[in-house]
Amino acid sequence: MSIIGKNMEFDGKEWWYRSPRGARRRLWSNIKKNKERMFVNGKYIKKTHPLWKEGNYRTFEDAAFDSLHNYTKTKIGEVYIISNPAWEGWYKIGMAIEADDRVTAYQTSSPYRDYKVMYKVKVNNRREAEQKAHRKAEKAAEKYNSEWFFIDIDEAVTILQNIEEEYKDETNT
Repeated sequence: MSIIGKNMEFDGKEWWYRSPRGARRRLWSNIKKNKERMFVNGKYIKKTHPLWKEGNYRTFEDAAFDSLHNYTKTKIGEVYIISNPAWEGWYKIGMAIEADDRVTAYQTSSPYRDYKVMYKVKVNNRREAEQKAHRKAEKAAEKYNSEWFFIDIDEAVTILQNIEEEYKDETNT
């Protein structure tokens, strides 16, 4: 018997759920009992995941494409600054639901896995906040290329702090 995760196991024919007390029942039965769960290849996915959608998916790619509307509709997220020592003085200002997840995706293009989140702010409209940050950074940077800016890191951080303050003011009114 192959064990996948803490409470899931596959016996070669079907998936089983094992409760903390040791009781075993078919996974589909457990899913029926709790319809507000997401499983990918038998692994439980928390509701806090940005692509969460109830259901049982064979691969995460299936789940991601099925939940793509959640990603495009969600405005809340983070605007971030990332760096890579290979491009000293250059900083990327971008947006994501979670900046740490985004930088993990960047790591695959670096053999040294050396991209680093320098600063991030939570905002209620990540696309709008990123555009504002880009406009301000374009004025402050010596040069820029798309989302990458040759700018002093302190100046870039100040831009994001000001963006954060703007959004705090908007939500408090």
